Amino acid sequence: MKVKFSDVVRRANTKEDRFNTDKEFYVGGEHMITGEYLITRRGTIAGSNIGPMFYFGFRKGQVLLASRSPDLKKAGMVTFDGICSEKTFVIETKDESVLLQDFLPAIVRSESFWKYANDNQSGSVNHFINWTTFANYEFNLPDIETQRKLSALLWAMERTKTAYKNLIAKTDELVKSQFIEMFGRCPKGRLGDYITQIRGVSYKPADLSLALDDGHITLLRANNINGNHIVLDDVQYVSRAKVSEVQIIQNNDILMCASSGSLDHVGKTALCNLSGTYTFGAFCKLIRASGMLQAEYIASYMNSDEYRRTIMELAQGTNINNLRNEHIDELRLPIPTTEQQIVFVELLRQSDKSKFAAQQALADLTATQKALMRQYLG
Repeated sequence: MKVKFSDVVRRANTKEDRFNTDKEFYVGGEHMITGEYLITRRGTIAGSNIGPMFYFGFRKGQVLLASRSPDLKKAGMVTFDGICSEKTFVIETKDESVLLQDFLPAIVRSESFWKYANDNQSGSVNHFINWTTFANYEFNLPDIETQRKLSALLWAMERTKTAYKNLIAKTDELVKSQFIEMFGRCPKGRLGDYITQIRGVSYKPADLSLALDDGHITLLRANNINGNHIVLDDVQYVSRAKVSEVQIIQNNDILMCASSGSLDHVGKTALCNLSGTYTFGAFCKLIRASGMLQAEYIASYMNSDEYRRTIMELAQGTNINNLRNEHIDELRLPIPTTEQQIVFVELLRQSDKSKFAAQQALADLTATQKALMRQYLG
C-alpha cells in the first residue's frame, strides 16, 4: 500500500540535559557512516565538547536520520542509548502491526528515499531537510508478512557483511602486529631522506567538468581516502591545463590528506595502485618513495598506531589542521634492511589477496542487498 512517511513513522522528541543525564554516549555526524544499517560508533559525553544543541535522547533500537547533507545518506539503527543533536531526527514506527521497527532501516536506506531527500533539500550552501519534508515522503509499504521476511533476510545479510568487515579488520591488525614484531628494534631514520613530497593541484570551480573528456583528468580528494584505500565513488574532473606532469599519480605513490577541518582526517593515507590517469587536489599531497625504502613499507608505517599518535600529537600540540612538508620529512620511522622489507612486503601482498577476496564478497552482498530493497521499495 502507498503511505506517507508520517503515516507510519513518528519523530521521538525526548529531551535530555547533556549536563545532567544518565546517558553515557553521544552520536554526531562523524559517527554515522554512509551506507551502514547500524550505528555502532559513538563518543563519550563526559569530557567532550559537544555543544548546547545536543539535547535529544535516543534508545537502543531507534533509528537516527541526519537532516544535514542528504547527499551523504546518513541514517541507521542505534545499538545503544545516548543523545544526539537537534539536527539528527530520532524516529520509530507508530505501530508494529503496520510497520516493523526492524524494517524501518530498510526504508531510510532505500535509493528512492534519498533521491527524494536530494530532490527536496533546502539551503544554497549547507543543504538540509526539514522534518516536514521527510514526513511527506511517499512510498509503497509491503504488507507485514513481507516486511517480516525481508527484515530477516536483510539483517542476515547485514550480519554476514559485519563478519566480512571484521575479517578485513583482523587482517589489518595482523599486518600491524607483524610490522611491530619485525621492525620494532630497527634503528630509526628521518622519513624525508627516503621520499619526495608533491603538492596537489590548485583549481577554481570553472576548471572542473561534470564528465571526463580529453581536456580533463580525474581528480582525487581527501574523501577518496578511506580505510587506507582509494575509493572512487565520488570524484571530480579538473582541466589538464592545471596539472603538471609531476602531479600525475603513479602506481605506488601514497596519497595523503594534508589539510582538513577534522583532525581525524589529517594525515590519513592510501597507497595508489590505479588503472587510468589521476591527479589530486590541493588539500592532499603525494608521498613518492625515492630511496631504499619501498613504498609498500612506508605506507604500512603510515597505517601504524605509532604514526597516527605522532600525527595527532603534532596537530594538537601546534593547533594545526595542516601538515607542512617539514612535518612529514621530520617523522622518524624504523629503517629495515632491504631483505627485511622483501619478507614483510610478501606478507603484506598475501594479506591483501585475502582482504581483496573478502572485500569482493562484501561488495557482492551489498549489491544484492540494494537490489532487494530496490525491488520492494524503489
